[in-house]
Amino acid sequence: MNDKVVWGIHGGRHGVADGLFTHHNVIAIGWGPMGDVSGIAPDRASFRAAVEKAYPGRSPAQTSVSFGQIYRFVHELNVGDIVVYPSKIDRQIHIGEVTGKYQFRPDLDPVHPQTRQVKWLKHLPRTAFSQGALYESGSAMTFFQIKTYAEEFLAALEAKLAPEAPVSKDTTVAAVADDIEDTTRDFILKRLAQELKGHPFADFVAHLLGTMGYRTRVSPEGPDGGIDIVAHQDELGFVPPIIKVQVKSTEGSIGDPVVSALYGKVSAGEYGLLVSLGIFTSQAKSFARSKSNLRLIDGTELVDLVLKHYEQFDSRYKGLLPLKRVFVPEPIEDED
Repeated sequence: MNDKVVWGIHGGRHGVADGLFTHHNVIAIGWGPMGDVSGIAPDRASFRAAVEKAYPGRSPAQTSVSFGQIYRFVHELNVGDIVVYPSKIDRQIHIGEVTGKYQFRPDLDPVHPQTRQVKWLKHLPRTAFSQGALYESGSAMTFFQIKTYAEEFLAALEAKLAPEAPVSKDTTVAAVADDIEDTTRDFILKRLAQELKGHPFADFVAHLLGTMGYRTRVSPEGPDGGIDIVAHQDELGFVPPIIKVQVKSTEGSIGDPVVSALYGKVSAGEYGLLVSLGIFTSQAKSFARSKSNLRLIDGTELVDLVLKHYEQFDSRYKGLLPLKRVFVPEPIEDED
């Protein structure tokens, strides 16, 4: 096993540093307001303090991400390490070896003044790599260590990688697609849980039902007798079926007592619907299955409905859940 450390770096959101990287044989990161960081004591606490001073308005989480990347770029990235740069300009994967220590070079690019000299060794098409390797090298951070697929990039340097990796045999495709989908689902649930606690969640569910063709009446904020929304398909709300909806904006588990209580408010000819960001216990689901006019929607199914009807959302909820349509690969089965 090769013991070289492999790092990944990006050239800005739209590849603005591409020319700097490829024409000047350097890799670089921003954080220009920090100036020359070579005089900062080589420990994480000092780098955190320097970031806090240069960017006083940043949250603790943003500060942690920033100082961690800068510290690693200056003190953990060593001469001889391998760096992977996926270019957004030429759609190539550039692989090089770090040849110089940290230098502050605002003369090269004032936006990306923190630099390290590098010797580019290989320039390969993206198709030469597995989808998993491409996904790891596309990290959301500017500078990061590549671990899971490090050996694949090192093999590329030694010409052990085929120039065209058959997609049908790329077992990482399904994993990458699943990871993207899971990340999106987590984002939706977190935003709903954080921003729509209590009564606002009822408004959201009513809006979702509206995109599905229902007309809704939301109970006023305050005691609602266990019914948050009444949904129907006619304009006046007289024509069956009438759906009585209760919503739960909590992310925990909902048991049989809550489900039974809702069903007790459902009259003959009506339907009951319980919508939750969380999950339902097996007893609650068993009770619902025994009632033909009772339906439970947990957080997972709610996200399914959000994704299905998202294009019909109004600007308020699209602003709350900013999503854009992307295409992800599906695994291709090998033919026998």
